[in-house]
Amino acid sequence: MSKRVLAAMSGGVDSSVSAALLKAQGYEVIGAMMRFWPDNKQDDCFETCCSPDAAYEARRVADIIGIPFYLLDYREEFQAKIIDPFIAGYQAGQTPNPCVNCNTRVKFDSLLKKARMLGCDYVATGHYVINRDGGLYRGDPKKDQTYFLWGTPKEAIPHMLFPVGHLEKPQVRALAEEFGLPTAKKPESQNICFVQGDLKDFLAGHIVARPGPLIDLETGQQIGEHSGAQFYTVGQKKGLGLWKSHLERYVVQVNTATNEVIVGPREACLWGGLEAREVNLLVEPADLPAQLEVQVRYRTRAVAASVQEMSPGRMTIRLLEPQFAVTPGQSVVLYQGDRLLGGGFIEKPLYNLWNQTSHQCLQHLG
Repeated sequence: MSKRVLAAMSGGVDSSVSAALLKAQGYEVIGAMMRFWPDNKQDDCFETCCSPDAAYEARRVADIIGIPFYLLDYREEFQAKIIDPFIAGYQAGQTPNPCVNCNTRVKFDSLLKKARMLGCDYVATGHYVINRDGGLYRGDPKKDQTYFLWGTPKEAIPHMLFPVGHLEKPQVRALAEEFGLPTAKKPESQNICFVQGDLKDFLAGHIVARPGPLIDLETGQQIGEHSGAQFYTVGQKKGLGLWKSHLERYVVQVNTATNEVIVGPREACLWGGLEAREVNLLVEPADLPAQLEVQVRYRTRAVAASVQEMSPGRMTIRLLEPQFAVTPGQSVVLYQGDRLLGGGFIEKPLYNLWNQTSHQCLQHLG
């Protein structure tokens, strides 16, 4: 008897090819798209990967492959688990990554539960991730998406399939052409799916913010005015509104409690460690290597690090190579070579490497 798979279909080429490959390999495939867009929004309120048009494309693909297709209603859950925490994160001066929450709390939690209700053995997605020997490993280096899956429950891994995880993007598009899928040349979605246009405009529609001072770290003096502390992120250089006569400045800290944005030299954004919360490990704590690699942003490379302290759900990490803009709300993801070990949300950076002793404003980096 063939294994039954619930294939998550977004209307993009990766998930389309994943479903087609599974069908070709003899699985009993059920296609499903998670509906996130609300009734009171226009059709273009969500990015191409999650829009009503994308649902139409996914249904066309399912028809071509010859599998049933269902549109599953996750509007309330997406609002409560993804959009609301995203807005709350910015309100608190953090920079959250909603894709991590979506994979953890929706795709490999709620969708896996739905799969079990439908009698499915697996959930499959179009992520560039390799599931091997009970662990998750990096896929194509140019497209690797393990960074977004650190929150996956360890017990879910045996029930996860990534049919395109071992492939490169051009190979996936070539397979889509071979299968005759209409998504073969569909462009990739690069933005946050529920944010159309400028992120600041989106946040301004949900957050009450007020102008406040830009404080220079070196002098302690106000050197400009921001439009709302919640709209800024650590490491930001553009959009500060400073005259060219000022020295080059970056956002070092966002303090929504005092409505201050602290700016300083690039060196002040270099950190040698961090504290993480809501830590999830895909291996036993005792199996963590003494030296591992961590990645503090999706597009940054992994660097050597060590775990200094650990308690349930929390971790203190020492970075053996300073990192720029270690940002509260972002993820720190742990690796051993290509294997994903787990991760957590950055609560605060530690061990600032800027030469503070010659400056006045130590209190601002508390």
